[in-house]
Amino acid sequence: MKVIETINLSKIFEGVVPVHAVNQVNLSIEDNEFTAIVGPSGSGKTTLLNMIGGLDRPTSGTIKVNQIALNELSENELINFRLKHIGFVFQSYNLIPVLSAKENAEFVMLLQNIPAKDRIARVEALLKEVGLEDKMNNRPSQLSGGQQQRVAVARALASKPDFVLADEPTANLDSKSAENLLDIMHRLNKEEGITFVFSTHDQRVIDRARRVITLEDGKIISDVIQHEN
Repeated sequence: MKVIETINLSKIFEGVVPVHAVNQVNLSIEDNEFTAIVGPSGSGKTTLLNMIGGLDRPTSGTIKVNQIALNELSENELINFRLKHIGFVFQSYNLIPVLSAKENAEFVMLLQNIPAKDRIARVEALLKEVGLEDKMNNRPSQLSGGQQQRVAVARALASKPDFVLADEPTANLDSKSAENLLDIMHRLNKEEGITFVFSTHDQRVIDRARRVITLEDGKIISDVIQHEN
């Protein structure tokens, strides 16, 4: 099943010289994919990911998530749609410093008005899944970078999204933490069928990805299936 589709998608940043960050991209992502979007700095990876996630509006073209055109939604509709359908993992973790690991992971479900009993049960299960059952009450400052990113993965999954977008998720991690994080996400993809789409420079992520899409100057120059499911 097609979960993401872009049709002639473009993003132009205006300036003295307009920059075509994403240029007429046509792309489909199926359910249960583990896909890496790669390319040099300035190739448009993050801009593409941000548009797919509804964080940035395209200049032209269409983005569909489960057949719903994001570019046709109002700002409030888009916020609500992101909340219910899309999980995000950012390079900088984006955890709330004053909240514990448990509270950070549960934050999205709080916004969704999910009952406390259900929130707690799901968050505890997810933090156990990512190996943090003994760190639930720790704040971000009491966690290593790898542990903070695992909390971010639990938070991304808490809302049961249609897919997870991960923008350079291993960039601030040491080798061991990066490998552990990738092991967790690969297992969640394989065992629970969660769709992951990465923007990355990291060869470790690229090697694990089943599909690698290469961008250059805002255009797809190759799209390769590396491994079968």
